Formats: sequence, structure tokens, C-alpha cells
Amino acid sequence: MISDFEKQKMNLSEIKKIYFLGIGGIGMSALARYFLMKGVEIHGYDKTETALAKKLVKEGMKIHYGAADLKKIPAGLDLVVWTPAIPRDFEELVFFQNSDIPLKKRAEVLGIISRSQRTIAVAGTHGKTTTSSLVTHLLRTGGVDCTAFLGGIAQNLRSNYVGGDSDWVVAEADEYDRSFLHLSPEIAVLLSMDPDHLDIYGEASAVAETGFKEFIKKTKPNGKVFIQYSLAQYFDNQLFETFGVNDGMYRAENVRVVDGWFVFDFVAPVSNRSWEAFRHERDGRGRSYEEMRWKDIRFAMPGRHNVENATAAIAVALQLGVTEKATRKALATFKGIKRRFEFIYRDEKTVFIDDYAHHPTEIRSAVQAARELFPGRKLTGIFQPHLYSRTRDFVDGFAEELDKLDEIILMDIYPAREKPIPGVTSEIIFDKMKNPNKVLVTKANVMDEVKNRQFDVVMTIGAGDIDTVVEPMKRWLKGR
Repeated sequence: MISDFEKQKMNLSEIKKIYFLGIGGIGMSALARYFLMKGVEIHGYDKTETALAKKLVKEGMKIHYGAADLKKIPAGLDLVVWTPAIPRDFEELVFFQNSDIPLKKRAEVLGIISRSQRTIAVAGTHGKTTTSSLVTHLLRTGGVDCTAFLGGIAQNLRSNYVGGDSDWVVAEADEYDRSFLHLSPEIAVLLSMDPDHLDIYGEASAVAETGFKEFIKKTKPNGKVFIQYSLAQYFDNQLFETFGVNDGMYRAENVRVVDGWFVFDFVAPVSNRSWEAFRHERDGRGRSYEEMRWKDIRFAMPGRHNVENATAAIAVALQLGVTEKATRKALATFKGIKRRFEFIYRDEKTVFIDDYAHHPTEIRSAVQAARELFPGRKLTGIFQPHLYSRTRDFVDGFAEELDKLDEIILMDIYPAREKPIPGVTSEIIFDKMKNPNKVLVTKANVMDEVKNRQFDVVMTIGAGDIDTVVEPMKRWLKGR
């Protein structure tokens, strides 16, 4: 069996045929598209035939679904890439583990790519996909032909991957399974650091200590690090710059809603500061450098959390020479990410929004954005919890944030990679909620509940297969 050391020396440019285990995942499919564009023959397996998987086949990949089938594994493979979402006892994975074919996690392969190019890595418990997509859109609008590996379908690109001719690569840095520790960014961005994935990290403090702090240390010498202002206290001994809303070296001020747009002023340092000047700001002694201000920037994405994401993206784009004119154009034309506060249907009576939020903090941001855009209107949420472990770990937070809706339809848990945990069901959230306008449903009968209601503003919320409810709801709303 080939050793880890021998695998690490692999030259990706010499690879002609790859097999992806879990090819339909958003991160895996982006990597598969990268190699396909380089002329590599792509094969793969996934549990179900999704819309994304169908697109991959149309692009020229060969995929099989359902149960493991060793007969469908092609001969002559140069590399097998797998995702931790695949069960460790899955027959095809076990087969490759006992073969001489190089076997790597997706994060390892992305890490090799990041070491060979100039990488911008965007990390954080929330906001990674939106911010990495914003960075990509800003750079490409500003003339930097970057490559990008994204964790969602960017509406401007209609893909989760785009190939470019420059040295720059934008990558979403995933904290799950500590995947981001394989990256070696030249520019690193840290958006948020809330506890999550406690099935991997064990306890909340470890998410910061053995996850995000270690990721920041992976930044190349003389690289740039941008950290959300409130997180600066955790990184006292490292050189970095801050961003935020109303706080930070790069910041958004005067944020407001005007004619359905979020509008803000962007403030940033005029030139590079010395470390001592930065220490003055952190010590509360005031800013000791000149600043510039771009007034009245219009941004198409809703929510103050997205304004903060945009501020981080602009800070990165400035390092690569993107102009104010290009920045304004990019932010006004950014169409967002599929399933990130995506407007599905809208008429004079009803607004239907779909959102990927699956953590209490993300639900809070989505609900706040809806309240700001549609003040005074009744807000209904249809929420599907994602993972038994996350439901168990954050039950109080879910109940608190869901209570902020006017009414809630709570679905059963989507298990993804997990097996059931005794005593953990959607009912533990339901029982802690104080909102009297709540109902518990299953995926099988959620549409029956939907058809018995009149909606004003309604949101489907969750990272599981709640997206399969979106099209039926849209058709029903149109046909009323």
C-alpha cells in the first residue's frame, strides 16, 4: 500500500484519471470540475442522483449511484478523492484503502493546489460561501482572472467553480474535519468563530484553539490576514488587520436600507500601516493613520451580516488593486448564492425565500435580514434541523432563534452522515420553544401543512433536503 509520504509528493499535473467518492457534494464537485477543465477523465460515485450530479454528467463525467459497486470502478486510476461524508465502512472506500491507488481527502488535494498557487482562503463558521463568492466576483469584475472553489452555486457564475488564467485562487476554507489546515493561503480571512461541529472538536473552546487559530498560522510568510473585529482579542500575538460594521480598520458605516438596497459607506486605511500604528488602535488609543471613504455603496444582498461579508471582500480586493469603480459595479451586480437568502417567489401578497441556515447564529441573521427588508409583515419559517449532533448541541439556541419568527413549521431532523442519537428529535427543540404559533411536521406531510396556510413572508430554512420542498411550494404559490 502506498505510503502517505509518497502520496504527498504526487504531481497533480501528471494525473489522467480520477475517481471521486461522494462526487455530488458541493466541494467535491468543484474539485472535479477543476480537473475536468484540465483534461482529466473523471469518474465517481454518489448516493443519489441530484440536479448537480446530472449537470456533472452533462459536462462529461461518469457517475454511478446507490449501493457500492466495485464492478463500476474503472481501471487505470491515478488518484481517488473522497469526502468524510462517506461512511468509513463503505465498501468502495475500504477497497481503495487496501489498494495501491493513491487515496486522498478532498481537503488534501485542495491543499496541494493552494501550495502551488497564490491562494485567498475564506474561513468562518458562517459566511464563507457568500464572502468567497463576493471576493471572486470583485476580483473578476476588477480584472483579476482568478480561479475559485466555492461552497455553493454562485448565481453570477451559475457554478461552484470557475477557472482563471491568473496565479490567484479563491478557496472556501472548511472547518469541518479540520479540512482547512491543509491550506496554505497568501491571504486569509476569518469571518466568525462560533462553536460548531462538536462531533469533531469535542468542546466549544477547541473550535478556536485547534481549529481557527491553527488555520491562521497556515498563512504564508509575509501574507495578509483579515479578522472580524470582535475576534481580534483571540489573536494577540499575530499580525493581522480587522474588518467589521462600524468597527475595524476596514469597516462599513452608515448602513441603511434604501429602495430595497442595503447602502453603506466603506472606510479603509489609505496606505499600509506599521505594526505600532495598528497596536495603537487595538489598545484603544485611537487610529493613527489616514483613512479613505467611499460613500453610498449599493449592495444587492440583504442583511447587515452580508454587509460585513462585503467589507471583508473589499479589503481583500484592495490588496489586488481592484478600483472603487469596479467595486461599486461588482457589489451592485452581485446576484448572491443559491439557497443563501434566495428569493424564490414574490407577488403583491406573498414573498418566499429559501435559506441554507443550519446553525442558530445563521438563523438569527436570516430572520434579522427578513425583518429589515419587510418590516411589519408576518414572518413564517419552515425549518429542518441538520444533524442529530448539532440539534443536541444547540437545542437552546435553535429554540431561542426560532421563537423570533411569527410562526414556525418545524420538520424532522435530516441525518446526513449520522446515525440517530437516542432522545434527539425535533421535539426537543419544539418543547423548548415559547412561541405558541408552532407545529411539528414530517417531510412527508409538510406540503399538506403549507397548503392549509396563508403566507405573508415565508422562509424555508435548513441545510438538509428541505430544498426538495422549494419547487412544490413555488408551484403551489403560483397556482393559488
